[in-house]
Amino acid sequence: MQLFVHDFKAMGSPCQIQVLVPSETFANCQFRRLSEEVDRLEQKYSRFLPSSLLSKINQGAGSGTPTPIDHETHGILHFAQQAFELSDGLFDITSGVLRQVWDFKSAKSGKERVPSDEQLSTVLPLIGWEKVQWDDDTIYLPTKGMEIDFGGIVKEYAVDCCVKLLADQHIKGLVNLGGDIGVSDCDPVDHVWDVGIRHPRKGHQDKIAHVPLTKGAIAASGDYERFIEVDGVRYSHILSPKTGYPIQGLATVSLWSEKCVIAGTLATIAMLKADEGLEWLEGLEQPFVAVDNELNVYKDLGES
Repeated sequence: MQLFVHDFKAMGSPCQIQVLVPSETFANCQFRRLSEEVDRLEQKYSRFLPSSLLSKINQGAGSGTPTPIDHETHGILHFAQQAFELSDGLFDITSGVLRQVWDFKSAKSGKERVPSDEQLSTVLPLIGWEKVQWDDDTIYLPTKGMEIDFGGIVKEYAVDCCVKLLADQHIKGLVNLGGDIGVSDCDPVDHVWDVGIRHPRKGHQDKIAHVPLTKGAIAASGDYERFIEVDGVRYSHILSPKTGYPIQGLATVSLWSEKCVIAGTLATIAMLKADEGLEWLEGLEQPFVAVDNELNVYKDLGES
């Protein structure tokens, strides 16, 4: 078996697929198959594409007409419901409307600003997963301006879909979509993927831990990718759906689990728990690495 690597960009992120297969021809076939799966999910669930199912759901908000959904979408919505309940309402896929008043693209432009309470008051009433009406076949957002956003779920879900495609053909491989990583649990069982956990305040090459991953998935949530600084205060893109303001407490959480979508969601919930995040993580009994805002590192590596 030989190791082949394919780098590409999808879902707004640098991505990589690695496979252990007999030939380059076979590897290229797998790369094409998995890239097509990622593209399928992006076309279906991207909020940036007007033709996507997600955009159609959002465009129908307040119209009086529910949007038809398929079994796959219902499954993602069901997962979002579970995450909402597990997080006591902190993981809320309707909270994406907060980007209308928070501009994290303005970082280091000299135009960074913190929205006023008045600005936040215009979008906070649009947030609330409990308001969404959905069943097996349809979904409806009852208020014009409401949106759902799968940004905290679909990339991790795509990792799991790709890993399943590899596992179904008994191919050992690693799927990395923007830092969300999954490994197929196939022969050779003793092949180890060395996954580095980056420091939240330093470059990509500075690692605070290395995880020897042989199966399962690992995902991270942190304040280092998108943030602004105003008057010396750091404001991250991880926003509370209840207050509209960035969460303070942890700088980053990396967690691994059987599925990437579970790992990513639990890591995000821990971030949203703020000062209670570390205690919440420890209660999960899942392997993790966390860094608080004072750059103290906490590790429970367990068994990968």
